[in-house]
Amino acid sequence: MFDRRLATHFDWSFAATILGMALVGILTIYSANTLAGSTFRKTLYLRQLTWVGVGLVGLVVACLVSYRTLARFAYVIFGLSGILLVLVLILGKAGLGAQRWIRVAGFAFQPSEFAKLGLVLFLARYFDDHRDALHLPRTMLLPAGLTGLYMLLVLKQPDLGTALLLLFIALSLMLLLGLNWRRLVPFIVGGGVLAPLLWMALKEYQRRRILVFLNPDLDPLGAGYHIAQSKIAVGSGGAFGKGWLAASQSQLNFLPLNHTDFIFAVLSEQWGFLGCLAVLLAYFYLITKGFQIARDCTDLFAALLAAGVSAMLAIQVLINIAMVVGMMPVVGIPLPLLSYGGSSLLVTMLGLGLLLNIHMRRFMY
Repeated sequence: MFDRRLATHFDWSFAATILGMALVGILTIYSANTLAGSTFRKTLYLRQLTWVGVGLVGLVVACLVSYRTLARFAYVIFGLSGILLVLVLILGKAGLGAQRWIRVAGFAFQPSEFAKLGLVLFLARYFDDHRDALHLPRTMLLPAGLTGLYMLLVLKQPDLGTALLLLFIALSLMLLLGLNWRRLVPFIVGGGVLAPLLWMALKEYQRRRILVFLNPDLDPLGAGYHIAQSKIAVGSGGAFGKGWLAASQSQLNFLPLNHTDFIFAVLSEQWGFLGCLAVLLAYFYLITKGFQIARDCTDLFAALLAAGVSAMLAIQVLINIAMVVGMMPVVGIPLPLLSYGGSSLLVTMLGLGLLLNIHMRRFMY
């Protein structure tokens, strides 16, 4: 039986912000590819529109299913996401130098995107189950080990950006639990020891991107080309931008991946500082609202789930924008709700749907 109180507790302004951001993404993708030579590129906005519809269905489903029901299946969902990470290495579809997609019935999806949400669910359920033993260092061994395993599977694709995102999500939840930094020292030291091995495991183009970040003049026409063109696009927008469909730097194919990882540069060129500020304020609203939902929860699982989803969104936004303006190496992190990509959009919508879910049911638990 549907509880009518759920409808009265639905946050319509939160949902409207999500839909508005998704529509901005569609318009920006259309603008970025309007002068593209291929029909495929010109119709990417239609594909994204379809995925927005799918994402909205996912958001509604995530709202309707009680998060306590979801908690019972958290370990199963996490395990399934791990199986998909293994399968993509065996059966995955290669593209752009990486093997990150599995194709089913004509559709390709990216398992590493679903692993992010799977990790949040697992950590929320695990820490809820072990709430009385969080002060014991051994309690952190299993989540740290499984997070490390998932990172290695993602790095094997290779996908450095998502691997780092998994690490930051886990660390964020551990810190939000109020754990003392001393509890994390063994993992920080272990990370330092493994850093040389991680460096050797990176592909040549990934190492090149990091070196170019440290020295931008090292390869301006190769690994440094993305960042150079991105900075030009961002800077050329000025305060008010050049206007929709008038972004020459991004529309004339000077900027690679303008509809995916570098869509913020397109947005900057078209709408300038004020347009970017509006988008950043929308992200700020979604993220702070998410953490407020977590703060107001009396249920530990719900609080950790809301905090984990909010941290996931915040970290992605920070990394992507820092990457676009040259403050971080290019690591391949999409901008939530705006970048082209069905898997990323669907997972983001599911996560935001969970926030609405928890907010709607705050009077029940």
